[in-house]
Parts: sequence; C-alpha cells; structure tokens
Amino acid sequence: MIRFTDVYKLYPMGDTAVRALDGVSFSIEKGEFVAIVGQSGSGKSTAMNIIGCLDVPTSWTYELAGADVSTLDDDQQAVIRNKMLGFIFQQYNLIPTLSVLENVELPLLYGGLSAAERRAAAMTALEKVGLADKYKNRPNQLSGGQQQRVSIARALAGNPPVILADEPTGALDSRTGREVLTFLQRLNAQGHTVVLITHDNSIAVRAQRIIRLQDGRVIYDGDAHDPRAVVQPHDEGEEVEA
Repeated sequence: MIRFTDVYKLYPMGDTAVRALDGVSFSIEKGEFVAIVGQSGSGKSTAMNIIGCLDVPTSWTYELAGADVSTLDDDQQAVIRNKMLGFIFQQYNLIPTLSVLENVELPLLYGGLSAAERRAAAMTALEKVGLADKYKNRPNQLSGGQQQRVSIARALAGNPPVILADEPTGALDSRTGREVLTFLQRLNAQGHTVVLITHDNSIAVRAQRIIRLQDGRVIYDGDAHDPRAVVQPHDEGEEVEA
C-alpha cells in the first residue's frame, strides 16, 4: 500500500544540500501497524510529509495504493490524500470556533457528500471514540485527551484505509496517551493501516513493526519487539529535525 523506493529528499543550504532522506526504501502493506521512529534530524518528519502527500521526493518514487505520488500534480495529490489518508496530529489542529461535530465534518467537505451524509458520518466517527454526546461542544470545552479523540474521529470520518499519526501522544499525560494508543490498536484491528511517527521507544513498541531512521537512512526494519528495534536516544545523536 505504501512503498518508498530509494527515496532521496534534499534541502538546499547555500552551495550544498542537506539529505533529509538518503536512499530510503521500505514497504508498508495493507493492515499493518508500523512505527517510524527516530530522534531529531533522523528524517522521520520528512518521511511523514511524503507519506501524507504534503511533500514529494527529490528523486525516485513514493507509491500509495499503486499510484506514483511524485508524478501527480497538486490537485491530484489532494484527491488521493483526502481519499486514502486520515491525519492525527500532536496538537490536535482543531478549529476553536467550530463545534466538535463541525471539526469532524471538515475533511468530508471535499468528498461531494450532502450535509446530511456528512453529519451522519461525523456522528458515527464520534460514537466510535465515545464522544457523540459532546458534538455541540467547542474544543476548549474538552480535555486534552478528548480533543485528541475528536482528531481521531476526524481522521476516521471518511473511512480512509491509512491512518497517519504524528506524535499523537506528545501533548498528553501518560494515562491519556495510553488510551490514544489503544484506540490506534483498535483501528488497526478493524482493518486500518496505521503509521505512527514517534521519537519515543516506549510508544513505538505498541506497533507491530518498527522502521527506525537515523541520519536519513533506515537502520532497522522489523519486529517491534526484537531487542535490536530499540536504540537508545544517545546512540542516535542530537541532530536538528529535518
């Protein structure tokens, strides 16, 4: 479903260029729960942006559901992004002036659904995360954990096959963070492909598989519970995030 083939991403810096991704290759199949892990500067944010169709490789290919995303124009990328991907962000990215229901409906505005269909899909998503009774509330009337559950509902509203979660527990306390990870595991069990971006080993091991990046390269790709999957942060250096 997701395939990087010898992907490079270069950012110009004066007369040189920084290699945020340096020949990265991996595949994520339908129904997997994969954590892409790395410290600052590892390239994980760049990989996330490319997977999310928010950026394109400098060279070689990224395929999503068989389509070479790097060959698509902006409008085509927007269509495949809206159809294939649901996003969960660390800071929730909810619009404070909209109700919970209206926030969850947002990604459905581009799908050609009627207002009644959008409302029904959004309410179904809110029911899945246990917040249907909060549909009239504004985000600032909810706890941090509830706001993250609203963002999960928003990601689910269009029933995308891939859920892309960027540090989804970073703004939460440990108990609420565990609840969010349990939601992600539940979504995976229901058939969604889940890609989790994190720097935290203790979070990464909740996935089935870990792809670990360092200096823009894959240094481990395998079982999340293999001892080799866990590299201590001080072993990875203290670079600046690309």
